[in-house]
Amino acid sequence: MAKDPVFRVVFINNGKSYEIYAASVQQGALYGFVEVEDILFDNRSSLVVDPGEEKLKAEFDGVKKTNIPLHAIIRIDEVEKQGVAKIFDASGDVVTPFPMPKPDKNKS
Repeated sequence: MAKDPVFRVVFINNGKSYEIYAASVQQGALYGFVEVEDILFDNRSSLVVDPGEEKLKAEFDGVKKTNIPLHAIIRIDEVEKQGVAKIFDASGDVVTPFPMPKPDKNKS
């Protein structure tokens, strides 16, 4: 029996790298956005609480579907099993944003 896919989505938001896991990732209805649905969190009860994952749980609490700008996505992987969602500082990352065309001032 085939298992449901799990996707790891890594993206930049406000100078931080986010790593989240989701059951569904697809091109969104909004142009230039990736639609991430059914965000997964580790539901195991444990004595050790990861503050990064708790912050992500609070940030995405009640969110059924989110749209992430295409230029903020670093990578999307289909993985064997769900890992721990986390936020980390992106200042040390060597990620070059995709060049965006400058708007033409002469067009109305």
